[in-house]
Amino acid sequence: MPLGQRTGDESHSRFCGVETQFSDDMPQLLFFNINGGFDFVVAPLMDPAYRPILRSDDDKRSGFLPVASSGLVLSPSDWISRVVGKISSWIDLDAEDDVLQRDSETTLKQEIAWASYLSLQACLLPAPRSVNCGNYARCVNQIMQNFNNIQLWLRIPLKKTDDDNAINDDLVEVEQVDSWELWNSFRLLCAHHSQLLVALDVLNPLPSVNSLVRWNGEPVRAAIINVDSFHTNARGHPRLSRRHQGLVTDFFNHSVQIVISGHPVHKLPAESLESGNLKHPLMFYLDYISFLYQRMDPIPEREVIEFGHRDSLLSPLQPLAKNLEAQTYEAFEKDIAKYVQYQKAISKALLDRVPNGKVSDGTTVLMVVGAGRGPLIRASLQAAAETGRKLKIYAVEKNPNAVVSLHSLIKLEGWEDVVTIISSDMRFWDAPEKADILVSELLGSFGDNELSPECLDGAQRFLKSDGISIPSSYTSFLQPITAAKMCNDLQLLKDLVHFETAYVVKWHKVARLAPCQPVFTFTHPNYSAEKTNERYMKLQFEIPNDAGSALVHGFAGYFDATLYKDVHLVTVPTMQTPNMFSWYSMFFPLRTPICIRASTPLVLHIWRCCGPTRVWYEWCVTSPSTSPIHNSNGRSYSLSL
Repeated sequence: MPLGQRTGDESHSRFCGVETQFSDDMPQLLFFNINGGFDFVVAPLMDPAYRPILRSDDDKRSGFLPVASSGLVLSPSDWISRVVGKISSWIDLDAEDDVLQRDSETTLKQEIAWASYLSLQACLLPAPRSVNCGNYARCVNQIMQNFNNIQLWLRIPLKKTDDDNAINDDLVEVEQVDSWELWNSFRLLCAHHSQLLVALDVLNPLPSVNSLVRWNGEPVRAAIINVDSFHTNARGHPRLSRRHQGLVTDFFNHSVQIVISGHPVHKLPAESLESGNLKHPLMFYLDYISFLYQRMDPIPEREVIEFGHRDSLLSPLQPLAKNLEAQTYEAFEKDIAKYVQYQKAISKALLDRVPNGKVSDGTTVLMVVGAGRGPLIRASLQAAAETGRKLKIYAVEKNPNAVVSLHSLIKLEGWEDVVTIISSDMRFWDAPEKADILVSELLGSFGDNELSPECLDGAQRFLKSDGISIPSSYTSFLQPITAAKMCNDLQLLKDLVHFETAYVVKWHKVARLAPCQPVFTFTHPNYSAEKTNERYMKLQFEIPNDAGSALVHGFAGYFDATLYKDVHLVTVPTMQTPNMFSWYSMFFPLRTPICIRASTPLVLHIWRCCGPTRVWYEWCVTSPSTSPIHNSNGRSYSLSL
């Protein structure tokens, strides 16, 4: 049964499994563990004593294998949903012993073939013995090409030696261990295959926080927690350290399933006996994991609605080239937090524009450029009512369909005497008078990527010389990330164009490897004599020393927009405007992921290029290795003017 009820959570993390020993009575094994509260078992498929070299001639002729049970003893649905096959742990495909190597390869392929025959969804592979695992990876690669209906969970111990612990008490240097290197070596040999996932073996003690962060962007499917990782509380029950608790919660948030492993090391109290029958010996460990799950906050309704967008490659909007649909407007209009900030900014601008002593002297001319279906008009009128200022509003909108909705809104609200609707592109409209305040919401996920600079440069001609632009400036930000799913999705598309396109992504399984850095800044109005919207920036990122190595799949982009004075709209994760959801992050992928070592600089170059009819970005990495320049001359991706 699931760990509990958490509003909005339909992910795999609701289900907890148990690692079992070999049994030739699979129905009994499954009955005992499922009735003990677990949702699935991770069970050996083959007798651990089996070795191909020891098979008798009769067994070879008959095709007999010492498997756990016949495929007939369980229903297909039980095999599919309740059993993960555990591949024999003795196999060593990179052993120096030729006999062991051949036996290992034979056994691995036999067990996977049997698992596929049973329609198992997944098998747990033993951890590689070292980073020199070429033969193991070769065999797994062959298997994934032959059996595309089964996931392979590679067991990886969650281990990293910190630099502080590199010397023991006897002042002897300890071998540096980072199990991420095991995973990375194997994953690269298998060309980032989407069927290859990670099952982390959670040990005690845990590596540093920065080291753990790397795994958020990797395809971690399960976390195996041995009972040895549990401490004992005052009542004699098992509990996890605070760091382990935080890690398990993080696993739940990233749709990772927990698997409990090992023999109980805590004594069960007397009440565990019922009618002379002992409950499952791992019951208290399961109860504790359930407790951690059930105490989590419900998933916000907005997050539930957006589940389908998680870790998906979405094309950025191009509202200048294409008219938006009604459902797109509606989605943005529901972002109350954004319009609250706009109302605050407009209120402050009105108070500065019309001091208290001159309220009766005149009316402030406010132009909403890109009015859409009217949310900024409403925010402007609410700001006027709040400050007691008079407004005359011009609502400029180029989308003829949105203009129809605007007319209906103005009539419905009775704003005809205050609001004048202009059906035109702001860049080509001749305003009858100059504006005191120019308001727009043309920002994209990277700030300038929906051509806000070009639009507002064209519109500032009808702003008074001392007029106010809202927003007054915006700065884009970038940071390196690990996002294995995005890399796999792009690989499936099998062309250059998609690796040179910037996407919009709602991140879920992502590791942010270094703090964000500012990139391009635009200020409005811009009266510079040498005005250009072309930009170039060189950024140098440093990975924390205790993080270990990581694989960079690309860069996540955000923005910080100053609406007016101290009123901001921010999507940078560490400073994000609370409860705002209009923008997902930008994603600039790398054609080939780059392995970065701790304390080694990662150098990114990025350009914003402008032509007569379009704008595009180009980017490349020059350290620690050199990548090609992506999207040269906008060959794969550009924004139409």
